[in-house]
Amino acid sequence: MRQVTHNLTTETNGPGLYEITALVMDWCRQQGMEQGLLTLFIRHTSASLTIQENADSDVCRDLQDFFARLVPEDGPYRHTTEGPDDMPAHIKAALTQSQLSIPLTEGRLGLGTWQGIYVFEHRRHRQRRQIVLHLLGE
Repeated sequence: MRQVTHNLTTETNGPGLYEITALVMDWCRQQGMEQGLLTLFIRHTSASLTIQENADSDVCRDLQDFFARLVPEDGPYRHTTEGPDDMPAHIKAALTQSQLSIPLTEGRLGLGTWQGIYVFEHRRHRQRRQIVLHLLGE
């Protein structure tokens, strides 16, 4: 067994889902492992990770619209020092995931046909998001 880590940085440009599947798959392929477990962890409290359909972009837009209705910016929040979109971003991140685990089988991530890995950005402005990848396997 061996383990490797990598810090992946991705740019976002406002709320939405940003696919990182190809970047993650390329890095995993470079490690030369046949089987194992990949863990992804986002190092932020106002963005999250998700696995979603990547065949129809309406899925991502509908998810974004749903979360905007569920957690509006004009709510009665105490935490407002970082702008009106910050506390809603923290709530959205709390409702979603900061970590994903994906099996590696025969050198490939065990994603389904229509599944993609996404950074789910909850802030309004451009951000640089860091995701830690940890692959354990052989």
